[in-house]
Amino acid sequence: MILEGIVTSVSPQGEINVAPMGPIIDESLTTLNLRPFRTSTTYQNLKVRPCGVFHVVDDVLLLARAAIGRLEVLPEMFPAEHVVGFVLRDACRWLEFEIESCDDRDERPNLIARVVHTGRLRDFFGFNRAKHAVVEAAILATRVHLLPKDDILRQFAALEIPVQKTAGPREREAFDLLHRYVLENLPPS
Repeated sequence: MILEGIVTSVSPQGEINVAPMGPIIDESLTTLNLRPFRTSTTYQNLKVRPCGVFHVVDDVLLLARAAIGRLEVLPEMFPAEHVVGFVLRDACRWLEFEIESCDDRDERPNLIARVVHTGRLRDFFGFNRAKHAVVEAAILATRVHLLPKDDILRQFAALEIPVQKTAGPREREAFDLLHRYVLENLPPS
């Protein structure tokens, strides 16, 4: 199963990277299969410093901003307990992990990580169709260079319906941000 969330990793220079990621997880939450793109900062950081923190979050505006590189200010964090890394203060829960193996023969390497510590900060908000639509829109936004323009625009139009019907202010802002990003970055027809 894939669980969408946010990974924080640390560069060799100590810079914190915040990136959305959907690792394949086991139901016991003891193993993560992270599949970052080879060109991503997350991949570069984890290759050099093979540990990080995966966060279960319900703040889709944070996820959207991180997905398209529009995170002007890092969110509040505190040091992880068992790895060199940082925990998002507003996460619902977090999983500190260490990479055990890396198969990087493909464009999207498979990094198998063992969870070494978990923590919980607060309850998950709950299911909301707009939040799910924003997560899907964020995934689409990160794929503007991979998918056909017409497919992306069609999917965005479909995702806009649950946002209009069920969104709060943060979900609307996140969806609008992603929509503008996609329109600015789609290749011409």
